[in-house]
Amino acid sequence: MSQGTLVMMHGMTGTSEMMRPLAERLAPDEWSVMCPQAEIEHPTRGGFAWWLRADDPTLPLDEESQGQVGESIKRILGRLPEGPVIVGGFSQGGAIASALLETDSQDRIYGLVLIGTKTVRAESLRDSLPFLKPRPIAWMHGSRDHLVPIEHAREHADIFEDAGWPVTRLEHGKGHMVNLNQIEELKNAIRGMAENSQRYSSK
Repeated sequence: MSQGTLVMMHGMTGTSEMMRPLAERLAPDEWSVMCPQAEIEHPTRGGFAWWLRADDPTLPLDEESQGQVGESIKRILGRLPEGPVIVGGFSQGGAIASALLETDSQDRIYGLVLIGTKTVRAESLRDSLPFLKPRPIAWMHGSRDHLVPIEHAREHADIFEDAGWPVTRLEHGKGHMVNLNQIEELKNAIRGMAENSQRYSSK
């Protein structure tokens, strides 16, 4: 019987099938895997997006894009399985995972996996965290990421650390990608989240 579910979301122009091999590699023993797929078809590059953004990824999202973020969060909430979950994702998927902490389902989230991502709702996240029980964060980002600059990613991690949440930082010298050289460290961090969920649920 599954101990919980690792929910991992793809980035822009990705698909559920593209994310699944990584999610299965990262999942703790006896945990199920779920890889939701976004519903917004990318107009030029194929694949799917959780929201469509301006060409410059450093710019704040406009009202339309923020609305798409909200709709994507609602769809994920409607699909979350019962029981403990660890949520995460790559790029846009990681941003959606982080925003789930601002919902009523946050009490079932036992950890976050943030890869090559940033927050798209920094103030909302910062305001929410002091009222929540801290949970572990696994954060991975490349210093040469040209799509999500490293300073934006560090700000995301800083928000959690400033609120007293433990963050495992896996910074590397590559670009917008999963650094497979650090995959065991990432797996160990996720395994710790799963063990924490078992201890908590047995109390």
